[in-house]
Amino acid sequence: MGIRENSQKLLKELPAGVELVAAAKTRTAEEVMAAVEAGIKIIGENYIQEAEAIYPAVGNKARWHFIGHLQKNKVKKAVKLFDMIETVDSVELAQEIDRRCAQTGKAMPVLVEINSGREKQKAGVLPEKAEELIKAISVLPNIKLMGLMTMGPRFGNPEDSRPYFVTTKKIFERIKALAIANVEMKYLSMGMTNSYRVALEEGANLVRIGTLIFGERD
Repeated sequence: MGIRENSQKLLKELPAGVELVAAAKTRTAEEVMAAVEAGIKIIGENYIQEAEAIYPAVGNKARWHFIGHLQKNKVKKAVKLFDMIETVDSVELAQEIDRRCAQTGKAMPVLVEINSGREKQKAGVLPEKAEELIKAISVLPNIKLMGLMTMGPRFGNPEDSRPYFVTTKKIFERIKALAIANVEMKYLSMGMTNSYRVALEEGANLVRIGTLIFGERD
């Protein structure tokens, strides 16, 4: 099956209220356009330079989410290109986003990335530090905190991801109950090609899927 068929099948399968982010890492503008023409509304990119390369072809035919590790020196470009940054994991990064948005009069929706597996090699804030970080971000005027994101294991048994998703959902519910000003716990971004079904069972309403749409990367 091609990109169009894959995209349409997935869109039909996802429950109401769940949004699909097409993870477009290493994909060409043609591949991304095929997904958009099939009805995909959100493109997820891990790297600024890859987004810049395909943005002219796709533009505002889709919304753009940044789903990779964002370096502070790339924030200026990121706030121009993206409609949401899903991977905020420090006050310093949030402050830089806020500062760059202030210069352009934009308010940036962001998600806080949770390192739910406590993996040294992964980005994200540790679960017990999440509340403190969210409160610190909530006072920044040019950022709108819209929810949480986490990365489960990329390979292996999808069930191995469940504890990561359960942990993140608990934080999501706890923060929601606190009703912090300027924080809206609307999005829970969890699950990829390997694990999205488990993520949906645990409350994800934003799933980031690449391989299932575009096929294996070369």
